[in-house]
Amino acid sequence: MTASDGLRLRCRIWTPDTPGPWPVLLMRQPYGRAIASTVTYAHPHWYAQNGFAVVVQDVRGRGESEGQFQGFCQEAADGSCTLAWLRAQSWCNGRVGSYGFSYQGLTQLLLAGDQELPDALAPAMAGLDERRHWASEGGCHWWALGLAWGLQLAAQGCQRRGDAEGWHAIRRSLESGAFLSDGVELLQRLDPSGMAAGWLQLNPARSEGWRVHEPPAGLWRRPMLLIGGWHDPHLLGVLDLWQRARAAGGQPWLRIGSWSHLQWQGGLDALQLAFFRQHLMDEAPSGHSNDNPSEAPDHLPLQQRLSIKAALQDCGTGAWRAAEPEPCSAQRWWLRSEGLAALAPGEGRLVMGDDGQPQGSGQLSLVHDPWRPLPGRGGHLGLDAGIVLRTDLDQRTDVACFSGDALMQPLQLLGRPRLVLDAMADQPGFDLCAALSVVQSDGQVRQCSTGVARWLGESCLAMAERHVELQPLLLTLHPGETLRLSIGLAAWPQIAVNPGDGSLPQGPAGPQHRVISVALELGKGCLSIEPMVGAN
Repeated sequence: MTASDGLRLRCRIWTPDTPGPWPVLLMRQPYGRAIASTVTYAHPHWYAQNGFAVVVQDVRGRGESEGQFQGFCQEAADGSCTLAWLRAQSWCNGRVGSYGFSYQGLTQLLLAGDQELPDALAPAMAGLDERRHWASEGGCHWWALGLAWGLQLAAQGCQRRGDAEGWHAIRRSLESGAFLSDGVELLQRLDPSGMAAGWLQLNPARSEGWRVHEPPAGLWRRPMLLIGGWHDPHLLGVLDLWQRARAAGGQPWLRIGSWSHLQWQGGLDALQLAFFRQHLMDEAPSGHSNDNPSEAPDHLPLQQRLSIKAALQDCGTGAWRAAEPEPCSAQRWWLRSEGLAALAPGEGRLVMGDDGQPQGSGQLSLVHDPWRPLPGRGGHLGLDAGIVLRTDLDQRTDVACFSGDALMQPLQLLGRPRLVLDAMADQPGFDLCAALSVVQSDGQVRQCSTGVARWLGESCLAMAERHVELQPLLLTLHPGETLRLSIGLAAWPQIAVNPGDGSLPQGPAGPQHRVISVALELGKGCLSIEPMVGAN
């Protein structure tokens, strides 16, 4: 395909065996068109067997497409040009849908104007704000995730220009884990103009310098299938897309599973196929009304029923429920301790209360030793993303644990957990890293949601209210289980280790890192379940 500036963009095309022309499904990606995101989706041949022509394009400067790769900022013009080109092909019947996750999710939204829009789109695990949806959380850069992704793109750049030495250096670093220490240097040497290197130069606690993308206004009202995962770092981006599409008058479909970025537990190809058949082939949704979930065919899994606009998977039971991500369940617990919550995991208490006067009590101190920083594990920011056991982490003396009573009946949480408490440090920099877990009847601790927050500068030395936002979730606890909140001072390598000198953390602990003591005042300390839509 010839782009508007004359450069050629390479595509691979799969077509049905039946006579055309056909509706087209488009994916635009930077990782090589032959892969076609088969890490999460069915192969394009499967969609072709079901009546669609499928086009997977190498974006500008990647794979065999010409030009220089410049990341997200290049995609709007090429995306619009691609849609116009597709509709001009003899084998296209004029109707085009787009699909893909991550980078391929955002390319569906980045278009030059309302003149060329997809007739339906299915962006998964993506967002518009590069700071909040792609690179950072709570004032902390995504360290392991950000470096690993940036180095993947850098290695492909090395491969493209024939730099075998650079490619092998990156591969060795990723396989050995050395990238956590030397990844920044590799990016600066092998991909200095790349997005990942650029993001690491920006302050994640401030919006200045960060790009926020804006799709064409008409796109919000197009049929849209949004796919997210409770353990995916881009979930807030998906929720933002859902909220904005609804506010613009659209009627987006939404599915959020107990998935990580790369593990979708069987995927949603059947639903996606039905979605595109409905909107690109005018097929009725099994003859059932979109407004009445009770009319959905019982033999289909709930997440695939076309009559249901929004469906969420419970992290605790694995069951799906027809529900929107709002309103939240709105519970609140107060934190209490006599100072030993980091020494005796059962000493710190979570006491359910209301929104009235603060009901927390106690004080305690935690010490961060940079020689043995608290590991980050699982969750949405881990390379081992997902629900994990953290029983051993909660036994460390630099982790304060607050547990509720064993449940007598099921308890369901829906929303975004938020920790609020007063804290101060003896150094001009500290982090708070929170985890929400289920203590099982056998004593094992199953971590379900995490969150991080960072403070730098002289304000750290004064007692002040601090907030930590955790990853949204839908979670049902069973009788005999206990809810637990764990608070630590690091989450390495999910975020860089805070040096405690007020500077922006840039890697693992080193000889310049300081021991940091943090005092927690629990009088106003509480854990609450807040709305996940509209969260910052």
